[in-house]
Amino acid sequence: MSVRQEVHAWRPRVPGVTEVFHAHFTEYAYPMHVHDAWTLLIVDDGAVRYDLDRQEHGTPHDTVSLLPPHVPHNGSPATPGGFRKRVVYLDSSRLGDEFIGAAVDGPDLRDPVLRLRVGQLHAALARPGDELEAESRLTLVGERLRDHLRHRADVPRRHRDPVLARRLRELLDARVVDGIPLAEAARLLHAHPAHLVRAFSGAYGIPPHQYLMSRRVGRARRLLLDGLAPGEVAPVTGFHDQAHLTRHFRRLVGVTPGRYRGVTSYANSTQGAAWTRYAYHDNA
Repeated sequence: MSVRQEVHAWRPRVPGVTEVFHAHFTEYAYPMHVHDAWTLLIVDDGAVRYDLDRQEHGTPHDTVSLLPPHVPHNGSPATPGGFRKRVVYLDSSRLGDEFIGAAVDGPDLRDPVLRLRVGQLHAALARPGDELEAESRLTLVGERLRDHLRHRADVPRRHRDPVLARRLRELLDARVVDGIPLAEAARLLHAHPAHLVRAFSGAYGIPPHQYLMSRRVGRARRLLLDGLAPGEVAPVTGFHDQAHLTRHFRRLVGVTPGRYRGVTSYANSTQGAAWTRYAYHDNA
């Protein structure tokens, strides 16, 4: 079977939406990584198998998946023909961190009405000039998501987050671009470097360096959608050079930053902002 990749990515002018990402992958598998935004995912063809908080999950055609920020997950095709997915990344203004525990407990939602509304949201997001409709539809989607999450538990639990691991994560989050040597982190946190790595990996299921790289790639995605060239993006997101960025970006996103970068902008004179979209097709 030939390897096929199709990627469409853009940032609409809708408050709370950090990125829209459509993709078709036949064989590509995502390694463990994190996002600093909520991942709202639907699969139109095939299915995705993924691990979240060390639990395996799947995405049948009628499922809406909601993956919380800061919790590592991966993803790979669960069917021979791969999968075709549509994703909206949402910031904390749409869903707060208080829902993370409930989302970890049950990220896959069987709700035909929600599935229909998310599809309608994507249709509106794909049309420049229909931002008000998209925002209206997103408001209804967010309301239904919160209803699901509130019913999971009276007091949603947080994912495993021991104090030492959380303190290291806070250090990494504060120094995404500059990074922090393990020895310095160990000194600041009064812990042996090996113990620090074990604590972080045990709490989050991902080593500190992999967490940091996925945060850097997340920042790179946003800057590429803003129209910056990969060579400009690399140094301001913590990568040594463009080759360093490309290696990690392709591993986590499935395409190179140059191919991901938006190449078409549509100006909206009524809102004074650019709507950027990128489409990439690859047959190997």
